[in-house]
Amino acid sequence: MTERVWDKYLTEKERAWLKTRPVRDFTLGKRAALIMIDLYRGGFGDKPEPLEVSLKTWPWSCGLNGWNALPSVVRLLETARAIKMPVIHINMRDPSDGLLGWIEARQKTGPGALTSSAADEDMRYRSTRIIDEVAPGPGEAVIAKAAPSAFWGTPLVAHLRQLDVDTLVVAGMTTSGCVRATVVDAAANRLNVVIPEECVFDRIEASHAISLFDMQSRFADVVPVQRVLEAMTGKVATAA
Repeated sequence: MTERVWDKYLTEKERAWLKTRPVRDFTLGKRAALIMIDLYRGGFGDKPEPLEVSLKTWPWSCGLNGWNALPSVVRLLETARAIKMPVIHINMRDPSDGLLGWIEARQKTGPGALTSSAADEDMRYRSTRIIDEVAPGPGEAVIAKAAPSAFWGTPLVAHLRQLDVDTLVVAGMTTSGCVRATVVDAAANRLNVVIPEECVFDRIEASHAISLFDMQSRFADVVPVQRVLEAMTGKVATAA
């Protein structure tokens, strides 16, 4: 069996328990949509830099982990567009709108900064903008959220129902934060969830790995991106 990213964090007893669990293959259901979570400038910075360097300017950065995942995310997005799969972009609400966000509420502070230069209005504006490499295309929904989950307080459920979507393919950041919160709520809404492993990322390796393990165990199918791409294109070929 191929080693998974979470295996090195599990004990021998836990690995033995896993071997008793039934193995299931993933499915893209009757109609899938791609959901792109928080792929904004503040999570990447302007250029690939180690986390400890990037954090000096971009406090929400994932450092090189985001840049390393980006080529796979771009491939996933391009494939979804090629087969006309619905694409939904989820973005963090601009903190300058005066509303108290979940991070500000937890920290009991004023509007949270996505950059270390709170006085730099240009950087504050750019920090919440989706990066150019995966910028929304014509007709692709963009939903701003004020909580970790893309479902909380947003029209996402209504939009998915209108599209008759039963499966979400999830990409973005962070694995342990907004991705996980969104996946849990998707499962609560009885949606099938597929996570292309290379298309989600986090600041901390252990958080990333164990969050993937938890989601695979309870809420979603965590699958190599190549298998997801093959299923996406193969499904279209079968239906043609």
